[in-house]
Amino acid sequence: MNTSNPDAGHSADPKADLVFYLQNARDALLWKLEGLSEYDVRRPLTPTGTNLLGLVKHAAGVELGYFGDTFGRPSGESPPWLEDGAEDNADMWATADESREDIVGLYRRAWAHADATIDTLALDTVGRVPWWPSERNEVTLHHVVVRVIADTHRHAGHADILRELMDGSVGMNKSSDSMAPGDAAWWEEYRSRLERAAQEADRRA
Repeated sequence: MNTSNPDAGHSADPKADLVFYLQNARDALLWKLEGLSEYDVRRPLTPTGTNLLGLVKHAAGVELGYFGDTFGRPSGESPPWLEDGAEDNADMWATADESREDIVGLYRRAWAHADATIDTLALDTVGRVPWWPSERNEVTLHHVVVRVIADTHRHAGHADILRELMDGSVGMNKSSDSMAPGDAAWWEEYRSRLERAAQEADRRA
């Protein structure tokens, strides 16, 4: 098993820890776009249309909402896919007119605004999530940061799988792929071994 450095991101400052793991997920998500064509960053690879650029677009909207209006700190960004009346799932894919550069740029600006909110406010600051029911929309900044970390890492995992299905590229980030060592032949034998184990378990069931 290959694991990342257990000391990475460890700090006496809880905010620093949270921002470290949030940024780690952001970077992983964007890294999965590198080296791909316009078609490949947009093409749907699951029955529900999951695609790489759509994941980035969605993540940008999540950060703008949770770290902006929730705490009375609007970002000034107003993407049309986040407005009332936008079509369902408009934040989960990019139209031909929405450039990769614009969506990635928006995501980076969303980071900057989110990081400023985290830096400015105490973790126990209470906000209200505008799109949640009013009777249960109060949240702390701490809760929001953890929630967004979980959401972003979840989508980074989706991106891992999509990219591997496209061209076999794998890894956690540029500096550490967190993969077991092995050449193509090793991985083929490893996969075959898993297939045999799955078939055997099914026969025994």
